[in-house]
Order: sequence, then structure tokens, then C-alpha cells
Amino acid sequence: MNNRKNSVFDGLLGDNTVLSGLMVISPVIVCGDTIANALAVIYAFSAITFLSVMINSFISKKLPYAVKIIIYAIISSLVYIPVKSAASHFFPEVVERLGVYFMLLAVNSLIIVQSEAKFFKMKRGTMILSLIFYILGFDAVMLIIAFVRELLAYGTIYGRIVDADMLIGGLGMPFGGFILLGVFCGIYRSIRSAARHENNSGGGDGDVSDS
Repeated sequence: MNNRKNSVFDGLLGDNTVLSGLMVISPVIVCGDTIANALAVIYAFSAITFLSVMINSFISKKLPYAVKIIIYAIISSLVYIPVKSAASHFFPEVVERLGVYFMLLAVNSLIIVQSEAKFFKMKRGTMILSLIFYILGFDAVMLIIAFVRELLAYGTIYGRIVDADMLIGGLGMPFGGFILLGVFCGIYRSIRSAARHENNSGGGDGDVSDS
């Protein structure tokens, strides 16, 4: 039962798409410098990924792998059209600024790679839950990093000026986002490693006591 729970909830903490798999990092690095940008990317990523994977799950598994990947990309590109149209209405300036990185969300690795490797090997109910938590894992990282970068680089939170004693302008640049993401990855992996070591130690103690 524990293994099943882990497979469903891993995308949020245990196997975070960005911090663990280092997937879909370009939007985080390039676009995640303000909360406004982050919200636009979160909306597009969540909608495109969820709808595309759900539609793709009905594609015949008997087709050759290469053919399925092409079909997945075409479907996600079609889903991207109405999603971008809605985003242009709610986040017009942000969408224009993000440019090609907004388009790249339509072929993110959760749709193209993880679908075949992970999601489509699960029962539909489990797949939906797992997919939602993988999406939430990306969304959480995107929002947290954008919050930190906007605060420390521009001295604002969602565009509102706050009392910041020291600004680090480089965090607003892509190289600053890359460095900050690296720090978050290091912290995340250290915590995950410590947690797994503690769980393994606890399990070992339990086995000894049972014997």
C-alpha cells in the first residue's frame, strides 16, 4: 500500500519533475523571475499537460513508439492553441514576453517522455492522480522560485514594492535563475536523501524487532 501511495504522490515531493528529474527547467530559469510570469506559465503548463496526457491515453498502445510520440506532439500542439488564446486574454503582456518558451510547454517532457515511461503503465484512476501531483510539483517549484527571484532581484512581490534591504539584480537574469534552481535542487536532494535514509533505518529496526 505504501508503494502505491508513493507512486501517486511522488511527483510533488519524492520525484519532483524539476528538482529531481531536471525536466521542464527552461521555463523556470528563463520565465520564473516574477510571480506574474510564473502564474501564466503554471496555467499553460497545467492545462496543456493535463489535457494532452488525458487525450493521449486513448491512443492505441499497439502503435510503434515513434508513431505514438509524433501523435502525442501533434495532440499537445493542438491543445496549445486554445490554451494560448485564453492566456493571451488573461496574461497578454506576459505571453508576449515569454515568446518561444510559452510554445515549448506544448512539448514538455511530461507529455512526450513520462507518458510512455510512467503514466500509461498505470490504471486510469492512479494515472490521473499521479499526473495531477506531477503537475503540482512543477507548479510549486515555479511559484516558489519566482517569488524568491522577484523579491530579491526587483524588491517586489507580484509587482508591489516591498521593503527589501538588499537586492541581487542577477537573480532576475537567466543565469541567476539557473544558480538559484541549482541551490534548490541541492537542498531538495539532501532532504530527500536524509528522509529515505531515515525510512530505511526505521524499516531495518522494525525488521530486527520482529525477528
